[in-house]
Amino acid sequence: MDRKDFLIKMNREGRAVVETESREETFALGQALGEAGHAGQVYALEGDLGVGKTVFTQGFARGLGITEPVNSPTFTILQTYEGGRLELCHFDVYRIADIDEMEETGYEDCFYGEGVCLVEWADLIEDILPDSCIRIRIEREPERGFDYRKITISGGTRKA
Repeated sequence: MDRKDFLIKMNREGRAVVETESREETFALGQALGEAGHAGQVYALEGDLGVGKTVFTQGFARGLGITEPVNSPTFTILQTYEGGRLELCHFDVYRIADIDEMEETGYEDCFYGEGVCLVEWADLIEDILPDSCIRIRIEREPERGFDYRKITISGGTRKA
């Protein structure tokens, strides 16, 4: 499956479910959404440790035209990439102990700026996410195989 194979149709509740069966397919879904991304969007990524949030983000960055390596900013909280058609602000808030720590990152400039934001572990900062954020929940279903992922996309709602 390549990125052109993804046809994402939202249901009446504003949700779409995409199933991927490899790391490459998860990357390709991210790439397809990055190609369609526009300024001012905030993507809230949710899912367990090691489920593929960073792989999705790497694909999204590629879709924006960013060619430099993209890694999870676990220790720095925020990494900004400017080499694509839009700036990408990539947050990993896993290590945020208190939501007030987000003030130190300058998150508002990113959330309400001219670029695109992806926030890994977004459920930890629920109270400051814009209502209009696009939620991406990535889940494993081990009985479907090691690389299988169920990816639920919902837009403009508080929970996926």
